[in-house]
Amino acid sequence: MPIYLPESTGVITGSLTPRQIVAELDKYVVRQHQAKRAVAIALRNRMRRQKLPPDLAEEVAPKNILMIGPTGVGKTEVARRLARLAQSPFIKVEASKFTEVGYVGRDVESMVRVLVELSVDMVREERLIEIREKARANAEERLLDLLLPPVPPPPATTTTGDVPIEPESISSTREKFRAQLRDGRLDKRVVDVEATDSSMPSFEIIAGSSTEDIDVKMKDMLPGLFQGRNRKRRLRVPEAIEHLVREEEQKLVDIESVSRLAIERVEQAGIIFVDEIDKIAGREGAQGPDVSREGVQRDILPIVEGTNVNTKHGMVRTDHILFIAAGAFHLCKPSDLIPELQGRFPIRVELEALETNDFVRILTEPKGALVTQYRGLMATEGLDVSFTDEAVRRIAEYASLVNDRTENIGARR
Repeated sequence: MPIYLPESTGVITGSLTPRQIVAELDKYVVRQHQAKRAVAIALRNRMRRQKLPPDLAEEVAPKNILMIGPTGVGKTEVARRLARLAQSPFIKVEASKFTEVGYVGRDVESMVRVLVELSVDMVREERLIEIREKARANAEERLLDLLLPPVPPPPATTTTGDVPIEPESISSTREKFRAQLRDGRLDKRVVDVEATDSSMPSFEIIAGSSTEDIDVKMKDMLPGLFQGRNRKRRLRVPEAIEHLVREEEQKLVDIESVSRLAIERVEQAGIIFVDEIDKIAGREGAQGPDVSREGVQRDILPIVEGTNVNTKHGMVRTDHILFIAAGAFHLCKPSDLIPELQGRFPIRVELEALETNDFVRILTEPKGALVTQYRGLMATEGLDVSFTDEAVRRIAEYASLVNDRTENIGARR
């Protein structure tokens, strides 16, 4: 999972030029130079926009991209690698899974909600990394309190002749236990840890005209009725320290600031990849609008144009989210999309079908290529497997032959 830098907006750190971005994408995707060039320029424009005055930056809208090409040629991979390179919130959705508002199916606004949830997870992970040392230190102190019950303070004067315990002695004992804890010599000890049972009953409601299910916690509706119950759990020291670390992390992470930053990153750096957009395009000779076609296009249109989407973390503006749509367009043409939606994807790139030589490169050149993957898998069994050039080419030739004689699924073959 991509990790954001503190207070960053999710854009590439540094000043990578489009040529350098294409070079990075070349490490993972074979051919498709035009598609790489288009997304590289779009990403570079985002970096430029961040340097503009706020009033001018607000006017600069992203140039959404429409990728046209058969399946298995790298459309999704180009977008996914771009998002990882940019450290941006990224989601891939299939247009064919959505239905028009009012019908049973997924609401188009759900793509924005899911993107926000992914961004929240990213920001939360970043915050956890920042406060992990402090959380572990706090958890260590709490565990030492459990291992060493507090000693009552000595009276101001003593008449029985008892010698009061010196603070230095208590501190010395605590430090000895701390050293034993860090060395693992207390791992077999068992301690009683108080845990709060925060599970609450929940139910689902339909929010307005949306068919998106929303979990509503009853404690949010009736905060005074349901309180977390404290119960003791007997845990070994390693389990107890991990439990206490998680509790301290929850205390130290400010959920509201996480949500605010996550929404900002979605608005300024989010990328939504809409696959199979050709499946919702009208076909020549079709009669009447289809629930899963023209209606869905008209529902997607305001999100691509720029609108406000309500999420449980707050309102999200989609004006500056980058949309990358892709489709094979075997049975229809991009011009079969409604004109308003066509105009929102001004950059069109056609991806090339793959041939035998391309399959050879795919098997050997990219980082994490299939040959490298299988060598690594066999190495876990103590086997050193090698593939000759002739064997790799024969695999590529068979894949190309099957694609020619049956359905062409590209590199997925």
